[in-house]
Amino acid sequence: MATQESEAARATVSNGEVKVSSNGTATATDGQALQTAGNEPDPQPPQQQAPNAWQVIKGVLFRIFIIWAISSWFRRGPSTPDPTTPAGAPRVPSRNLFPKDTLMDLYVYISQEEVFSDFNNTESLFWFHRDLVYGDWSTGESGDGCYEHYKEMDIPQKVLQNGSLYIHVYFTKSGFHPDPKRKGQYRRLATVHASRMLNKFKRRKFLKTKNLLTGETEADPEIIKRAESHGPVEIISHWHPNLTINMVDDHTAWVKGSVPPPLDQHVKFDAVSGDYYPIVYFNDYWNLQKDYYAINDTLENLALRLSFCPLSLWRWQLYAAQNARSPWNFLPEDTYEQSDEDQDSVKVALLETNPYLLGVTIVVSIVHSIFEFLAFKNDIQFWNSRQSLEGLSVRSIIFGVFQSLIVLLYILDNETNFVVQVSVFIGLLIDFWKITKVMDVRLDRENKISGIFPRLVFKDKSTYVQSSTKIYDDMAFKYLSWLLYPLFGCYAVYSLLYVEHKGWYSWVLSMLYGFLLTFGFITMTPQLFINYKMKSVAHLPWRMLTYKALNTFIDDLFAFVIKMPMMYRIGCLRDDVVFFIYLYQRWIYRVDPNRVNEFGTSGVDVSKDSSVQGDAASSTTPAITDKAEGEKKND
Repeated sequence: MATQESEAARATVSNGEVKVSSNGTATATDGQALQTAGNEPDPQPPQQQAPNAWQVIKGVLFRIFIIWAISSWFRRGPSTPDPTTPAGAPRVPSRNLFPKDTLMDLYVYISQEEVFSDFNNTESLFWFHRDLVYGDWSTGESGDGCYEHYKEMDIPQKVLQNGSLYIHVYFTKSGFHPDPKRKGQYRRLATVHASRMLNKFKRRKFLKTKNLLTGETEADPEIIKRAESHGPVEIISHWHPNLTINMVDDHTAWVKGSVPPPLDQHVKFDAVSGDYYPIVYFNDYWNLQKDYYAINDTLENLALRLSFCPLSLWRWQLYAAQNARSPWNFLPEDTYEQSDEDQDSVKVALLETNPYLLGVTIVVSIVHSIFEFLAFKNDIQFWNSRQSLEGLSVRSIIFGVFQSLIVLLYILDNETNFVVQVSVFIGLLIDFWKITKVMDVRLDRENKISGIFPRLVFKDKSTYVQSSTKIYDDMAFKYLSWLLYPLFGCYAVYSLLYVEHKGWYSWVLSMLYGFLLTFGFITMTPQLFINYKMKSVAHLPWRMLTYKALNTFIDDLFAFVIKMPMMYRIGCLRDDVVFFIYLYQRWIYRVDPNRVNEFGTSGVDVSKDSSVQGDAASSTTPAITDKAEGEKKND
C-alpha cells in the first residue's frame, strides 16, 4: 500500500474570523477582519508534514469511542469515594445553585494576573451585561439566547515579552457583585467564577538545513538569525480573536464523588451546602490552529470577540470528551500540539465536507479498518502455518525489513507523530518475525563477535533451496538490479545537488526514503516473475492479498475525493496495477491438482489419503465405504 508523504507550509493569519454560534457551528464573518497587513510577518518555520487522511478518520472514530466511554460511566455506580463523607453515610443528590430562569449579571475582566482581585480597576472590566436569564434560548441579538461583545485592547509590554493574559468571568445573581470586599453586595452562593489564559504558547522549531556540497541555504536570513539566538526551539505567544463563554443548561442531580470523568473536572460543588455551581465552559473548539497569530511588536492591538451562549448538557459532553487528555498524560507535550493539528483536520472536514460525502467517508473508513485488521490477521496466520516456501520470494521479505527500518529511522529523524512512530515500529517487529519464518535463524556461540556476543546465523530453509524458487528469486532480483541501481544513483545525485539536508545522516535517510517511496513498488515484481516461471499462484496468501487490494481501492476513492498529493494518488494507482497482474496470473494459471498449495499439500496427496482411508474402512464396514465413495464423487 502506498505511503503518503506531503508537505504543508505553515498557515498564516486568515483575513476573516471564525465565529462560534449557539449551536456549536462555525461561520465566517464578513465584518471586522483581523489582519496584520502592513506589519512585518513572522518568519515562517520549516515545512511540516500534513496530517494523513486516515489520521482524520481515526481521530473521529477515537472520539466516538470516548463518547461511548462517557455514556458507560453514566450507567455505572459511584466510582470514587468522597473522603469527606462518613463511611456508610448515604450520598444525597445535589442541586444547581442557580435555578431555571435565574436573572444573572455577567462581569468579564481581562488581567495579567492569574488570580484576580482588582475589581475597582475600570480598565480591567472588558464586558458587563445585566439581567441575563439562565437557561433562556429565545432572547439575544439573533433570538438564540446569545450575546456578543467586541473590543480592541492595547498590548501590555509584558505580554509582548511572552507574558500571559487571563480572562476572569463572573456570573452573579441579579443585584449582587463579584467583589468579596463589598459585604452587602457579595454572596458566595450567588457568584460563579471561571478563568483561563487567553493567549496560547506554541513551539516553533528551526531546522538548520543546507546544501551539503555548497553549504548554502535558501532559508530566510531572519530565521537563521533567530535560530542562532533562541536555539532550535522557540516558544512564542499566540492569539486568537474569538472565544465563546458557554453556561451549561443543566439541572442534573449530581452526586458528589460520582461524577464521571472528564465531566468531574468541570462540576464544582460547594463545600458547605453540597450543591453545585452552574458549569461555565470556555468554548474554543472551532478555533483552528491556523487562525492563531503570534503576538509581537508588529501588532498595534489585540482584538477579542466574546460571545455568551447557553449550552445543552449533551453538547457539552461532546466538547468535554474532545478536549479530554487525562488518559494520555504520559505522552510528551509535543504530541499534544501534533494532536491539535490533527483535530484541525477533523474540524475542517466537518465544516467543509458535504454531509453525505462525510457519512460515506466514515462508513468506508470503518470498512477499511476492518479489512486492514483481516489482512493483518490472515498475513500472520499464513506465515505462522506455512510449511513450504516453494513459490514465495524470500528476498522480497528481507527487502521489506530493510524498507520498514528505513521508514522508522526517517520518521524518528523528522520527529513525526508519536502514534505513527509506534505503528511503524510494530510493523518492523512483524517483519522481523517473518524473517524467522522464511529462514533458519540461530545463535552461533562458538564464533562470537569480538569474543563476547554470539553471532546470528541466517540460513535458507531447505524447502526454499531445494526447489526452483530460489533460482527464480535470484534471477528476478538480478534483472531488477539492472533497473534499480541506475535509478538509485540518479536519485541520490539529485537529492545531493538540489535538496537541503540537516547533515549527511539525514541525507542518507531522506534519499533512501524518497527512493523507496517513489520506486518501492518495483520490489513487488519478483513475485510476479516467480509466478510466471512456475506457472502457478497457489502458493500466494490470497485472502491477505484480497483484503489489501480492497483497502487499496478504498485508498483510490479517498485519493481522488480528498485533497492529497499527486505522488500518493500515483502510488495507489500503481498498486492497483500490480494486483490486477496478480489476478490475471490467477486466471491464466488454472487449478492443477498436482500443484502444491499454500499449506504444502496437493490434490494428489488428498486423493491418496482418501483412498487409503477408504481401503481401511472397507475391511470393517462396507456400508460406510460406499457412502464415502459417493461423497468423494460429489467432491
